[in-house]
Amino acid sequence: MGYVKFFAIVFLSWFFCISSTHQLQSYQTQVLLQLRKHLEYPLQLQIWENYNGDLCNVLPTPRLSITCEDDFITELKIMGDKLGKVSEFNGFAVPNQTLSQSFSIDSFVVTLTRLTSLRVISLVSLGIWGPLPEKIHRLSSLELLDMSSNFIFGAIPPQLSRLVKLHTLTLDSNFFNDTAPNWLDSLSNLTILSLKNNQLKGHFPSSLCKITKLTDIALSHNELSGKLPDLSTLTSLHLLDLRENHLDSELPLMPEGLATVLLSKNSFSGKIPEQFGKLNQLQHLDLSFNHLRETPPSALFSLPNISYLNLASNRLSGTLSNHLSCGAELGYVDISSNRLIGALPPCLLSSHDNRVVKFGGNCLSIDTQHQHQESYCNEGNTRRKGKDIGVLVGVIGGTVILLILLAFGLLILYRKNFSQGILEQRSSQKVVQDNSQSGISSELLANARLISQAVKFGAQSAPAYRLFSLEELGDATNNFDQSTFLGEGSIGKLYKGRLENGTYVAIRSLTLFKKYSIQNLKQRLDLLSKLRHPHLVSLLGHCIDGGVQDSTANRVFLIHEYMPNGNFRTHLSAAENCPDKVLKWSDRLAVLIGVAKAVHFLHTGVIPASFSNRLKTNNILLDEHRIAKLSDYGMSIITEESEKLEAKGDGPKSWHMTKLADDVYNFGFVLLESLVGPSVSGKGEAFLLNEMTSFGSQDGRQRIVDPIVLTTSSQESLSIVISITNKCILPESSSRPSFEDVLWNLQYAAQVQATADADQKSDSTSRS
Repeated sequence: MGYVKFFAIVFLSWFFCISSTHQLQSYQTQVLLQLRKHLEYPLQLQIWENYNGDLCNVLPTPRLSITCEDDFITELKIMGDKLGKVSEFNGFAVPNQTLSQSFSIDSFVVTLTRLTSLRVISLVSLGIWGPLPEKIHRLSSLELLDMSSNFIFGAIPPQLSRLVKLHTLTLDSNFFNDTAPNWLDSLSNLTILSLKNNQLKGHFPSSLCKITKLTDIALSHNELSGKLPDLSTLTSLHLLDLRENHLDSELPLMPEGLATVLLSKNSFSGKIPEQFGKLNQLQHLDLSFNHLRETPPSALFSLPNISYLNLASNRLSGTLSNHLSCGAELGYVDISSNRLIGALPPCLLSSHDNRVVKFGGNCLSIDTQHQHQESYCNEGNTRRKGKDIGVLVGVIGGTVILLILLAFGLLILYRKNFSQGILEQRSSQKVVQDNSQSGISSELLANARLISQAVKFGAQSAPAYRLFSLEELGDATNNFDQSTFLGEGSIGKLYKGRLENGTYVAIRSLTLFKKYSIQNLKQRLDLLSKLRHPHLVSLLGHCIDGGVQDSTANRVFLIHEYMPNGNFRTHLSAAENCPDKVLKWSDRLAVLIGVAKAVHFLHTGVIPASFSNRLKTNNILLDEHRIAKLSDYGMSIITEESEKLEAKGDGPKSWHMTKLADDVYNFGFVLLESLVGPSVSGKGEAFLLNEMTSFGSQDGRQRIVDPIVLTTSSQESLSIVISITNKCILPESSSRPSFEDVLWNLQYAAQVQATADADQKSDSTSRS
């Protein structure tokens, strides 16, 4: 009888356990359906309608993902199409952007907090509006909160400080307009804080200096003012982005592990600290458009990892040392619009480094057409506070008290006018940039010579560009013998040639479908020759197959530097035949970062910008050191793709946005091929888009991701790249990221991977 009672109790316990589990699943399903109703039935959640199964089993997509563990929902990610930043926010509703006036963010959050096991919440571009309720703190297990690109305003509730497990807080592109929160040190596990593109006021939150795990701080495009504190205690910090605020202190000490520092368009003053020249991990430093003075530290230019250095539009003065050396990775330097004098150091003029250097608007003894007289810089450096006093003494000769009062009055007026002049100059520069022609119009070509002069600063260190003769090319290729034929590129035939001095080159034979005049073609080639970057295959010269000056050209030869290690696609598929050539995950990231830098330069670093750059793994070439360089870029300048689009009725702005989106989209497939390898990517675009859902689970990744990637990557690094890949290939072009965002994500993934590799190496060393 005792046994019967025992088994009865066990059975009833099992029965009620099963019943409560099913009740829990049903309960969570009802919560999800309520959230769908609150969000006014977005298309992304249409799959939930009439779905009879467990919603935990719905296949993830780039716009919707649910993760469950032990019948509890732990992750909820929804991405909409309602962008959070608009030109004007009138009231609390913007037509076609926010949810309707009946939406209640308080009710929405209360419903959301009923999913008590949530660890990850990502609700992006859903049109959510209103002040963020303090009840959000009820989600005590939360580790990641991302509510970017919505219309949330007011203060960031201090009750968020109770979410002690939170490691990522992202509230970018909203309308938070209160004081920046200074209680963040309660979030001791926080690693990523991103509050970009809001209207936060007050001082930089000094409490952040107590969170030693922080790796990323992004507070750009807000209204922060005052002093930036000493940040050297943040020993894990890799990214600091404070662009476009009103910070006006001197630059403080920085953590030694920083890789990216973006402080442009503030009012930082004083000199650049010598300590900045000891930040050996630094890759990207932007201090442009501030009030920095004196001579920049020479060590800045020779940092071992520095690739981008922008000191433009400050009040830097003095002479750069003739012995100044440049780091091997330094590809872009901008010291323009300062008060520097003397000669430009040789390493900023060297032609073999293929380095972009901009230095106009100083008083340097080079290229005087774009420099001020030295007196301009000397006057700006030495005659400041005493200038007006001396004038007044000579003219008025009044009493000492009156003289002092007048001097101070004029000094205040001088400062006001000086600041206004700086602002007007920046505004003028921005207008010129924003209104620059995107297409290759006839007017632009007519002024190609002037534009070439304007961008001469960017080509100072590029390899010498020259004209080649047909005879010279014939000798280099044995009259274009079949043995020198490299294949058919995406545009034109390619040959390998050896010049008289022994240099190997790649020669592209391009048949022109439209007849150009020699003069017109030279103007286009002049534009193309200015596209210089360390990660672009250098164009060394050209040869026009035409007659006399006034005749038309039918064919042109473009002479490029030769890349001995072939293309990226070959190295992705080398595992079976040539295992020594296979690229590990960290190597692939280095290639992708290099190409992203090059494309970002083509989009933002030249006038006119170059879009539609034929981004494919076949067009990414590797030099003898396996440094990646993009080929076939800028060909629209020759092929007139922009003019064809304009002929169909698309204006320059439409052309600009379309081509920009195309490059991002195509780069998404370069990322995808890097993840899965060419054998899978060769099955076609439709197949790949369908298989993208496989990235959401471990089993799916095991099935589709290249085994080399799986065995040489960390999960976190891999997830970052998968995430940005998903965004690049979104069907709506307006939802895709900028190349700047793509580049930052790739650099972050590389940093994460480097840390993982170092930890693994340390573990293996300790075990041995």
